[in-house]
Amino acid sequence: MARWTDWLERKAGAIFLWPAVLLMLALAIFPLLASIYLSFSRIQFRAGTVSFNFVGWANYKRLLLGTEQTHFLGIGKTLTPLGWILLAGLVGLLLWWVVRHLQRKGSLRGLAYRLGVSALLIFLLWTLLSRLAGQPGTVQTTLVYVLFGTVMQYLLGLGLALLCAQRLPGIRFFRVIYLLPLAITPVGVAYMFRMLTDTGRGPLNPLWQALGLTNFSWVNEPWGARLAVMIGDVWQWTPFMFIVLLAAVQSLPQEQIEAAVVDGASRIQTFIYIVFPYLIPVSASLLLIRLIEAFKIVDLPNVLTNGGPGTATESMTLQAFFAWRTLDLGGAAAIAFLLLILVSLIATIYANVVVARARGD
Repeated sequence: MARWTDWLERKAGAIFLWPAVLLMLALAIFPLLASIYLSFSRIQFRAGTVSFNFVGWANYKRLLLGTEQTHFLGIGKTLTPLGWILLAGLVGLLLWWVVRHLQRKGSLRGLAYRLGVSALLIFLLWTLLSRLAGQPGTVQTTLVYVLFGTVMQYLLGLGLALLCAQRLPGIRFFRVIYLLPLAITPVGVAYMFRMLTDTGRGPLNPLWQALGLTNFSWVNEPWGARLAVMIGDVWQWTPFMFIVLLAAVQSLPQEQIEAAVVDGASRIQTFIYIVFPYLIPVSASLLLIRLIEAFKIVDLPNVLTNGGPGTATESMTLQAFFAWRTLDLGGAAAIAFLLLILVSLIATIYANVVVARARGD
């Protein structure tokens, strides 16, 4: 009995650890490996049988260079003057970033990292702007959802947080109201905005009649449909930004704010020099979380517009879902892994460049 007890004490760590390891293997690692194999395969369903044919990079080539290239990557055109200005601004900002590293006599590894990040960001922005001037694919549509949604949600959430931090009458009621969209499922939000955008039978029909828009459907026009999806996404996820930023605003040191007011600082100066610097670490992490989550948007474009008109509102996740629904499992897995690569690259760059600096690492 004593020998058995000693053995249990020595192996206690492994006994408690291995069930968790096996569970992770079963629920995460094995499905990941299986989906990687699927992305290099073509699956055929026949009567009573399923055949797996290894096709190598064929699924990826079809998306990047083949028949699905227009659908996935879109069709580019010459940049507009505004596009050239935005691209030049990014190039100038990245050039300053690299020159600053050289002035500090940084390492060659750091220089190589900055050059690689700069090239990737310039390529992504050029691809986005050229496709927006032409015909966006699901990659560019997803990036538009992510960039527009994340920025607008943060700005609205910050504004509401600063407003609700004031001692105003009835502010507790509005705090609860602002959180209600977060309690609704994405499918419910999509159906609600589907009714709101219906100018013929929706609840806003009297308003559309007053504006003379009863025979107009903004979800039948590509950018109108994308705008409807983005507004719904902003409406749903702004409360997430709001509740986190409200907690950060309420934890601000009031002594410094009161001292600034006594010294004659305006509200704008107080916000710029005292409030916002305290919010930068929280904001950087919050934006990273929402950035990663925003790439997975699928419910709103699926229910609200069904990816239409045409493929104008399809995200990468929705394209993968449509491919899976047509039993193109290999193509769906390939889209999912390209999305994983895109999200990993952008999130890693953001974490290393923005979050690390915001936290002072």
